[in-house]
Amino acid sequence: MLRTFRIISMVEGISFLLLLFAAMPAKYYLGVPEAVTVMGWAHGMLFMLYVGSATMVMQRHKLPDSTSGLILLAGVTPFVCFYLEKKLREIPTQPSPEIA
Repeated sequence: MLRTFRIISMVEGISFLLLLFAAMPAKYYLGVPEAVTVMGWAHGMLFMLYVGSATMVMQRHKLPDSTSGLILLAGVTPFVCFYLEKKLREIPTQPSPEIA
């Protein structure tokens, strides 16, 4: 589950960056509103997947509050997903014994 979440986190973070730095300028500077429609929809779906999988990972792995906070921050702040990836690599892949 943790490995899957790491992939979801990176894809969602990249979709957020594409929305902010490609689709939004395309809409407002190039007059292509469809860019935001398509990218916004994709990012929204990925964000819902991110929130669901983040909840599962935080419960299953009993993460410290600081890591859980970083996970929440990474979902809404550009570029934090890259730092989160580094932190998630340090977590053992096996969940806490009481939950598994």
